[in-house]
Amino acid sequence: MPGSAEVPAPDRPGGRRPAGTPFHRPTRAMRRDLAQAVCAVAGLVLGLLLPLISVGPKIEAGRVVTLMFTIGFGVVSLVTIIYSMLFLVVQFSASTFTPRLLLFRDDPIVWRTFAFVVGVFIFSVTAGLSMGKRSVVSVAVPAVTMLSALVALAFMRTLQTRAFSAIQLAPALDVISGRGHRLLDALYPGPYAPAPDSGAPVARPASDGAAPIDVRWPGKAAVLQQIDVPGLIAAAGRHDCLVTLEAPIGSLLTRGTLLARIHGQGMRPDDVFGAVRTGLERTFDQDPGLPLRLLTDITLRALSPAVNDPATAVQALDHTEDLLTRLAGRDLAIGAFGDAGGTARLIVHAPTWEQYVRLAVDEVMVAAARSPMTLLRLRALLTRLLTACPPPRRSVVGSRLEWIEAAGSTGFPLHWSGPPAEGPPV
Repeated sequence: MPGSAEVPAPDRPGGRRPAGTPFHRPTRAMRRDLAQAVCAVAGLVLGLLLPLISVGPKIEAGRVVTLMFTIGFGVVSLVTIIYSMLFLVVQFSASTFTPRLLLFRDDPIVWRTFAFVVGVFIFSVTAGLSMGKRSVVSVAVPAVTMLSALVALAFMRTLQTRAFSAIQLAPALDVISGRGHRLLDALYPGPYAPAPDSGAPVARPASDGAAPIDVRWPGKAAVLQQIDVPGLIAAAGRHDCLVTLEAPIGSLLTRGTLLARIHGQGMRPDDVFGAVRTGLERTFDQDPGLPLRLLTDITLRALSPAVNDPATAVQALDHTEDLLTRLAGRDLAIGAFGDAGGTARLIVHAPTWEQYVRLAVDEVMVAAARSPMTLLRLRALLTRLLTACPPPRRSVVGSRLEWIEAAGSTGFPLHWSGPPAEGPPV
């Protein structure tokens, strides 16, 4: 159309992102306070109504009241155990793996267990008090109380199992890799295709020549966690604008940071602010670089002089290779989004193949310069990745492999003889 231009996707010349967005609306898990409130209200209502049941077998009320208060105040001790485990596991993970590894802290089982224990306590105390001077009550009261106590114990067993797994290397790496798989599969569903899509190109809305409006972050420092892509597309479409999001997901926004640019008239900065979710730290929701960042942190810490554990570094690199291999054959051009009419409405910062490889490998290469075991593992990783890559992406991997070959053959000629090793190191 006149005054329009095609919007190229960042990783594929002339291409564009197909219709349908891998980004979802920002999701928020049930807040911890809300979960506790729901369980507390449920316990209060159940404690008031259950003793009123008059059908079925009866039991002496005095014995039931004793049981209710014993279980009610007994489960309170579980709260102390929950917070003790939470503190110790978070501290251990931060000092052993990386301070950014907060998988156990954010595990729903932690705050769901706490919320359920609060509900059991309120139910037991309320039911015990509401019996008043009753001589007998329905057996449903002690039955529900015992069942609630058993469920609380089941929650505690699950919590302990998760805590034990969170302080072990292999389960922690498996969780990071698993979350990375789900995130990458959601963000990059399509295979790599070097040629432009056959569909109609995404076109910019007609512009009147006005300069774009810079949208700068007005608040305190925060991490950009999620983007409401459908909401931004709808807002830009109402005003016939194009929004280019300049800050990548996972980046820190300080006061005055350029967050976005609005091309067109009518759309307000508040429309952009309302479509982004920020927080104190990076999350797995829409941040594809976070899994590789965590694996790289664990690898670097293992290679530090204070730890000097190259076997742990090699184990972390196994999962790094898994994620990079998954990315190698995917279409990474997910940055351009258009409306139903084919007009560009939103462009977001999407990491390129080179940025992923740089994040996963470059820092580790420097840290591994004195570790033959890690250098050999990097050589095997890059060799297999070079085979898995489409031809246009091989130069990025090949340059790293050349550096590894030079460093290994010069520093460790005895270790470097022969082809790259397959399988785990001996």
